[in-house]
Amino acid sequence: MARTSEAAPAALKRRRITSMPRTVLLFAVPALALYTFVLLVPTARGTVFAFTNWDGLSRTFDFVGFNNFAAIFANPDSVKAIINTLIIAFVTTFIANAIGLALAVALNSRIKSRNALRVFFFAPAVLTPVVTAYLFKYIFAPLGPLNGVLDAFGLGVLKQDWLGDPNWALIAVMIVIIWQQSGYTMVIYLAGLQGIPAELLEASAVDGAGAGRRFWSITRPLLAPAITISVMLTLIHGLKVFAEVYVMTGGGPGNSTNSLSTLIYKNAFQFGLFGSSIAMALILLVMVALISAIQYRALLAQGGHK
Repeated sequence: MARTSEAAPAALKRRRITSMPRTVLLFAVPALALYTFVLLVPTARGTVFAFTNWDGLSRTFDFVGFNNFAAIFANPDSVKAIINTLIIAFVTTFIANAIGLALAVALNSRIKSRNALRVFFFAPAVLTPVVTAYLFKYIFAPLGPLNGVLDAFGLGVLKQDWLGDPNWALIAVMIVIIWQQSGYTMVIYLAGLQGIPAELLEASAVDGAGAGRRFWSITRPLLAPAITISVMLTLIHGLKVFAEVYVMTGGGPGNSTNSLSTLIYKNAFQFGLFGSSIAMALILLVMVALISAIQYRALLAQGGHK
C-alpha cells in the first residue's frame, strides 16, 4: 500500500508536466491567430503584390516579375531615399547613443538633482514623433525661435532656411531624431550601469586605475548587453523613420530628405504605385533585418557573448 501511495503522486506529477505544454499552447492560440491574421497574412500577400503592377484599387493586375525592384534601383529618387535612410540611421544611432551614454554616466553619480535631471532628459522620448516634428518645424522656421535667438545674440550671419535648404534640411531632421532618442538611450544605459557592482569599480580605483581605464576595462564590457539593445533599437528606428521627415519637410526640398518610408507612402497613396511601393517595403524589411543582425552579432562578439 505504501508503494502505491507513493507512486500515485509521482504519476500525477508526470501527468501535469506532460499536459503543461498543451495548456500553454491553448492559451497562446488566440495570440498566434491574431499575429497570423494581422501580420503574417498581409506580409505574404504583400510579397506577392510586389511582383505585380497593382494600383491598389483594381481587382485585376499583371505579374511583372522583378521589374519593380529593377525600377527602384534605376530611379535616382529611390536611390537617394535609400542613401538618406542609411545616413539617418547610422548618424542618429551613433550620436544618440554617445549622448545617451554620456548622460547616463553623469547621472549615475550621487548629485542631488540626478532624479530631476533624469526626468528632464527623458521627457523628449515620451512625446510622439509627430508632436516632436511639429514642434521643431516651428523652431526651424525662417521666422522661428532659432533664427530669432541667433539675431538676438548678434549671430544673424548664421541664420538659415533650415528646412528649405537642401544642405541643411536632412541635418535638421537628424537633430530632431537625436534629441528624442538620446533620453531613450540614456535610460537603457542607466539601467545597465546600475547593474554593475560598485565593488569592482572601487577595487580598480584602489589599484590605481583612472576613470578612463575603469570605464574601458570594467564598465564597457559589463555594459555590452545594454549597448546591444540600445544600438539595435535606435538603428531600427532610424531605418524606419517616417513621421519626422514627413511632417517637417515632406521629403523636400525636392527629394533631398526623402526616406524609404516617406517614398513608400507617396508612391502608394499619392501615385497609386502599390506594386512598386510594396517592393520598396520589402527592400526596407531586408535592410532592417540584415543591418540589425550584423550589428547584433558584432556587439555580442565584442562583449564576449555567444
